[in-house]
Amino acid sequence: MAKTQDMTAMLKDMMGAFPVDTAALDNAFKSTATLNEKMAGVALEAAEKSSEISSKWTKDTLSKLTDMSKAKAEPADYAKAMTDFASAQAEVAAENMAAFAEVAKKVQAETVELVMAASKEATEEATAAVKKATSEATAAAKKATAK
Repeated sequence: MAKTQDMTAMLKDMMGAFPVDTAALDNAFKSTATLNEKMAGVALEAAEKSSEISSKWTKDTLSKLTDMSKAKAEPADYAKAMTDFASAQAEVAAENMAAFAEVAKKVQAETVELVMAASKEATEEATAAVKKATSEATAAAKKATAK
């Protein structure tokens, strides 16, 4: 009768022949976590500034609406108040949209900077890992052929 091979032992031997460097995985996880933290910081700062702009815009609008809603002596004064309100809103809208654009521009610049730095770091880590793996493979091949 034929004896079946022990696949567990064979797989264990095969996996032992290919060492895995878990430090590279740890470093990759830490790098990713750090990048995520920085990206979240950029997003949260932008959200905070956008919220401040929106809040100020709302307060200004309500203040102008209060002035516009006051009783007037003449019917023409209502038309003038409405025109003044519309003019002021158009001006404030342009200012606030410019402020939002500045926030977006800053977020874009910081994001590009973070991604470029992460890409450079990843390239350096990958190059070091490939060099290490190549030297280990060469050493293993020399050892195997020397037997």
